Amino acid sequence: MKATITKQCMGDRNCNNLCPDVFEYDEDQLLSIVKFDEIPEQYQDLVRQAAAECGADAIEIEE
Repeated sequence: MKATITKQCMGDRNCNNLCPDVFEYDEDQLLSIVKFDEIPEQYQDLVRQAAAECGADAIEIEE
């Protein structure tokens, strides 16, 4: 599974709070970034939840 943050990110950091092991906030770009190319299995459900809860629909998931 892969996750990508699009330019639609509003920087509200919900994904960072939900799964800080996967998502990190970039203070220079003012948006979240994904720390992994491939999401480790133990985080996949949380990443799906973060995508579902993202108000800007800025998290794209490729299964």
